[in-house]
Amino acid sequence: MKKILNNQKTSLSFEFFPPKTERGWDNLLDNIEKLMPLKPSSVSVTYGAGGSTRSQTNRLVMRIHEECKVPVVPHQTCVAATKDEVRTIMQRYRDAGVYNVLALRGDPPAGEDDWHPPEDGFKYAVDLVRFIRAEFPDTSIGVAGFPEGHPQMPNRLLEIAYLKEKVDAGADYIVTQLFFDNRDFYDFCARCRLAGIEVPIIAGIMPLRNRKGMEKMAELAAGARFPAALLRRVAEASDDAAVERIGLDWATEQVRDLLEHKVSGVHFYTLNSAEPTLEIFARLGLTQR
Repeated sequence: MKKILNNQKTSLSFEFFPPKTERGWDNLLDNIEKLMPLKPSSVSVTYGAGGSTRSQTNRLVMRIHEECKVPVVPHQTCVAATKDEVRTIMQRYRDAGVYNVLALRGDPPAGEDDWHPPEDGFKYAVDLVRFIRAEFPDTSIGVAGFPEGHPQMPNRLLEIAYLKEKVDAGADYIVTQLFFDNRDFYDFCARCRLAGIEVPIIAGIMPLRNRKGMEKMAELAAGARFPAALLRRVAEASDDAAVERIGLDWATEQVRDLLEHKVSGVHFYTLNSAEPTLEIFARLGLTQR
C-alpha cells in the first residue's frame, strides 16, 4: 500500500466484510468478481466487533489474495487480541505474501461497556501500530481517521494529537470514516497537516441506499453528519428507490470533487454490493483507468 500511495495517482479501493452464511459467501464472491475489472488499487476486509469474525476475515483475505491477485488489506483490531494472537495472524499473512494491515482499536463485543484489554493485549490502536511496526517492519500499516470527529473524543485538538501518535508510531497512511460533506474531509486534512501529519489520507465514501440505512448510520458510534441539502432531497423522495438514486448522485459528485482535488485515495465502503460502485465508476469514466 505504501508503494501504491506514493505513485502520485489517486488510489481507488474497495472494502468488504465476511458474510455470515454460505449463501452470503456466494453472493459476495459474485460481487467481488464484478468489481475486479475496475482494477482497484487494493481491497480491505473488515474484522468483527471483539474479533468475532477473525477466522472468516482470514478466510476472505486468503481467498481474495489467491484468486484476485490484488493487494489485500486485512483489518486487525486491538479488542480481545493478545500479542501472541496478533503475531500469529500477522505471520500467517506474511507467509502468504500479504504485507498490509489496517490497525484499529475496534468495538468491544455487544453488551461489554466496561471493556478492558486482555492480559498481554493492547489498550489503544497506537499500541497495536507500535507492536506491528516492531515485529513486522516491512508491513504497510494504515489507521483510521474521523473527518467529523472521533465518537469517543470530543476534544478535537487531542483527537488530532492522538492520530499523530499513531503516525509517529509507524502508520503509513490514514483511511477516513465515511462522510457526506467533502468540506469536512478537506478541513480534516488541513488540520492533520498543521499538526505535522504528512502521510497520505484516503477519503471513505459510502452511497446512501435507503432511509433505514440513513437512520442506522446516524445511530452508529461514529454517527454520520448529513448536510441539510442531502436531508432536503431525501425528505422529498417518494420512496426508497428515489432515495437510492439521490444517494448515488450525491456520492458520485463527492468522488468527482475528490478526484478534481487530487486526493491520495478514495475508499468505497461497498457493503458487499457491486452495483453502486460500478455505477459511480461508469458515470465518472473510471472503468477504463
